[in-house]
Amino acid sequence: NLVFMQYDRDREGNLNPLPRPSVDTGMGLERLAAIMQGVHSNYEIDLFRRLIGEAARLAGTDDLDNPSLKVIADHIRSCSFLIADGVMPANEGRGYVLRRIIRRAARHGHKLGLREPFFHRLVAPLVAEMGAAYPVLAERQAEVERVLRQEEERFAETLEKGLRLLEDAIERMSGDTIPGETVFRLYDTYGFPVDLTADIARERGLKIDEAGFEREMAAQRERARAASSFDADYTEAQPIDTPTEFTGYDRDADAGRVLALFVDGKAVDEIHAGQEGRVILDRTPFYAESGGQVGDTGVLEAEGARFEVLDTQKQGQAHAHIGRMAEGSLRRGDVVTARIDSARRQAIRLNHSATHLLHAALRRVLGEHVQQKGSLVNDERLRFDFAHFEPMTREQIEEVERLVNEQIRLNAETEAAVMSMDEAMKTGAMALFGEKYGDRVRVMKIGFSTELCGGTHVARTGDIGLFKIVSEGGIASGVRRIEALTGAAALAWVEAEDRLIDELAGLVKAPRSELDDKVAQLLERNRDLERELERLKAKLAAAAGSDLAGQAVEVAGIRVLAAKIDGADVKTLRETLDQLKNRLGQAAIVLATECDGKAVLVAGVTRGETDRIKAGELVNFVAGQVGGKGGGRPDMAQAGGSQPEKLPEALSSVPEWVAQKLSG
Repeated sequence: NLVFMQYDRDREGNLNPLPRPSVDTGMGLERLAAIMQGVHSNYEIDLFRRLIGEAARLAGTDDLDNPSLKVIADHIRSCSFLIADGVMPANEGRGYVLRRIIRRAARHGHKLGLREPFFHRLVAPLVAEMGAAYPVLAERQAEVERVLRQEEERFAETLEKGLRLLEDAIERMSGDTIPGETVFRLYDTYGFPVDLTADIARERGLKIDEAGFEREMAAQRERARAASSFDADYTEAQPIDTPTEFTGYDRDADAGRVLALFVDGKAVDEIHAGQEGRVILDRTPFYAESGGQVGDTGVLEAEGARFEVLDTQKQGQAHAHIGRMAEGSLRRGDVVTARIDSARRQAIRLNHSATHLLHAALRRVLGEHVQQKGSLVNDERLRFDFAHFEPMTREQIEEVERLVNEQIRLNAETEAAVMSMDEAMKTGAMALFGEKYGDRVRVMKIGFSTELCGGTHVARTGDIGLFKIVSEGGIASGVRRIEALTGAAALAWVEAEDRLIDELAGLVKAPRSELDDKVAQLLERNRDLERELERLKAKLAAAAGSDLAGQAVEVAGIRVLAAKIDGADVKTLRETLDQLKNRLGQAAIVLATECDGKAVLVAGVTRGETDRIKAGELVNFVAGQVGGKGGGRPDMAQAGGSQPEKLPEALSSVPEWVAQKLSG
């Protein structure tokens, strides 16, 4: 490996002796340290010795020469520096290199008997050794630990199963080559990088069928192209083989790589400032609308670029960040910081968790027949549709509110667990009828509620603060709807109601404590006044009848009267009509008034004349001239019209109409 550097070749090709000859050993920091420290291996220098010792302590072993300890010590250093430099685990590019290294370390930890996440616990010893020389490592220690722990936990879910699958495949093998189909299944289903499977094979003196693996990969890409909801041109350029990984249960911001960009429904390589479109990331804290919970809003940021996310929707198994490029541009492959609107998300969390408590409370108060029929959970309120056969009483609504707020005051910690559907059902978790679930489901325990749910929720029930039902009503046969508020919105609603009560108390000039009695007194007084008004109207009608009787004209032996009474209502018109019919004897009468900009008409014919004149025909003759129509019995009819200004002319034509009827 030694390179003896003695000459410098100039442009003409002449070799000139160097001022100071040197030897390039290519040994790097570790080899130089080994020489300086008088040891025979890189892994014996002080840096690795301490890391190996810490890994051995975690594994509970005294065998410091175990190769797995050396792998772990080497990998914690490379992984930590990669993450500190901004590289995040991903399924492609340098992010996939990082993921492969982390998973290789996790597998060696498994070989040492470590079954719980351990890798992230080696970051602190590394920082103690190298943090002074590399301050960025110390500054980002917490983030490095978080990323490593999350990645290890994710792989731990499938590592055990994948290893069992591999062991079974090896036992069934007749030769020395692990089939490409098995290698692909380990990669696709259990997250085993190919080189990790190759490592395990080498340890057993075996090899892997790389060509067979590549054939399986090609077949999967073809399946993805056929089934993808993305544009065909796009999938041809960059097939999407994995869904977006949602990381938003425990974080509001995360790094993600741009997998796809869409503008006007078409796949593009780049989106520019001012353009609206969709951004697909490999991982995101943005929740895509599902299960009644609305999608998150926020921003995607990179150096010199900002994409404002106005909504998040599912696009197949991916999360589509829908919005506008506010500044700069984004390209496929760019790494962005995805940051949700935390305040909005928290308000959504409150409403979603309250929805679970509401569902459980309704089943307790109304009965086990209550089933969720639909829901909407946003940052402003919650809406819950449920099966129930009748309106809720005031007492039932109050009892539901009491139960929910009681759970809130208990401030119990919420619990989320992923398990099989069978296990979930054994816990008593409620599943929504008609909803599709996979083999593994997420169970949310919130107070006295246990439901299957993939949404985001509060950490403790006390975070909800306050729950208030603001409406309850029917939306379909056998389906009721409750709308409710939580937290600050619920408090604001209560405060508004409180102010309204104060205003009402001021209007009726009574203390709040006596408001109900005062309102009852006012209602009784109003009823008395209405009775007095009716008495006066009757008196007015009698007087009007006496005055109007003198205006009647005689037409062929019948008294005909057509008049307008200002300020009257329909009831007054009818009462006056009855009095005039009694007073005039044989008569045909039309009375009119104007009410709310409309013409109101009543017509009456005494019984002895209904064979020759019908009240309905009479009233329609007048109504037709004022833009209306009507109908009724032969002796009494009513009509309305939209042109009250034409009443005088229409009424004046009544005697002539009666004369024509009688002469015909």
